[in-house]
Amino acid sequence: MTDQTTTARLIDGKAIAAQVVEEVREAVAQRNAQGLPLPGLAVVCVGDDPASAVYVRNKRRTTESTGMKSFSYDLPADCPEKTLLALIDELNANAEVHGILVQLPLPAQINAERVIERIDPKKDVDGFHPYNIGRLVLKMPTLRPCTPYGCMRLLRETGEDLVGKHAVIVGQSNIVGRPMALELLMARCTITVCHSKTYDLPKLIGQADIVVAGIGKPRFVEGGWLKSGAIVLDVGINRLADGKLCGDVDFETASRRASWITPVPGGVGPMTIATLLANTLEAARWQETTHQE
Repeated sequence: MTDQTTTARLIDGKAIAAQVVEEVREAVAQRNAQGLPLPGLAVVCVGDDPASAVYVRNKRRTTESTGMKSFSYDLPADCPEKTLLALIDELNANAEVHGILVQLPLPAQINAERVIERIDPKKDVDGFHPYNIGRLVLKMPTLRPCTPYGCMRLLRETGEDLVGKHAVIVGQSNIVGRPMALELLMARCTITVCHSKTYDLPKLIGQADIVVAGIGKPRFVEGGWLKSGAIVLDVGINRLADGKLCGDVDFETASRRASWITPVPGGVGPMTIATLLANTLEAARWQETTHQE
């Protein structure tokens, strides 16, 4: 274990994400050389949320940089739910589209659960469809939620043995907290999932070998709560009044106690997009296998 005066080593998500994207690019080039179809990713954005717009633009640009086909659909904020569902039906039937991503959050008139369930599970590159989550529960993963899957790659890059470690997850969202618990459980960690009603959160975090913070509260997790030598993955991204970005962990104090820590920005965020592309490649392979059967 690391003593309390040691500065944590950074888990460079930007560099690791670039490595994942390069792996995808090489695989796509190999498919092209073999005469196989290029994987295609369709990104659907409803409305003009500024944060979503930046994220979607990055997804589209990175998709094209790997040699994949990129399909873009921008719908107005007042788009009826039936219009979006009809578009998903079209994309499900389009053989050139291997992955479908509908950017969340959606406007109030659209039921996000209905939209997610409408996507063909084999094209669900976000990994949110109940079929894919159910497979993860049963330790039979197919397409996995991007952020938790990306976090597992970050943990692997530390070289630390995860087996038997106590992981505390702060936040129980369907996007991060719950699938993160399943990923870590599959890696043979012991899991504690915390939420807004958890008693004595600092005490629980103080027992953790691995802390994953994803609650959307700036610098909520204090460095003094951490066990010396803990690995810290900060999934949060918050914009402060001065325009600067920070995570859900107080990086300055946490980095003096942790052995490894992700920065914000440049930590978990880049991995989400990289994993999305890896999922699109996997989806193309899955669909080909299904057709062969």
